[in-house]
Amino acid sequence: MLCAEKLQRLMMASVLLLAYFLMSIGSIYGMILVIFTIVMIVIWAITDFCPSIWILTKLFGHCKNYQ
Repeated sequence: MLCAEKLQRLMMASVLLLAYFLMSIGSIYGMILVIFTIVMIVIWAITDFCPSIWILTKLFGHCKNYQ
């Protein structure tokens, strides 16, 4: 089952895949998307707050550890 953290990682991977595709066809939007993703990851690292995880947690809940 999908949970907030796993869904956020899948979304980040799909955004980067789209950005790299756009860059491969020569679009400037690919570079803008990569820079946006990097900035969001840096903000997440500095403040320990990620808006997408916050929203997805409200919709799907946290991942549960099955140990």
